[in-house]
Amino acid sequence: MMERFFSIGEVAQRLGISVQTIRRYEKLGKFPEPRRNKVNNRREYTQNDIIKRLKILGRSIH
Repeated sequence: MMERFFSIGEVAQRLGISVQTIRRYEKLGKFPEPRRNKVNNRREYTQNDIIKRLKILGRSIH
């Protein structure tokens, strides 16, 4: 089974923060850099990436 990847917009919605905040936190090192799509260089996040970011933000996982 293939792993599903989420866009930065989907992650922002799930985290309850803006896309700009995610980019800023990645630039500042608060969030780890995500993998990049080899074709278009867009960020790709896994479900585990989202869970890690929720923990960093101190939010519970539902």
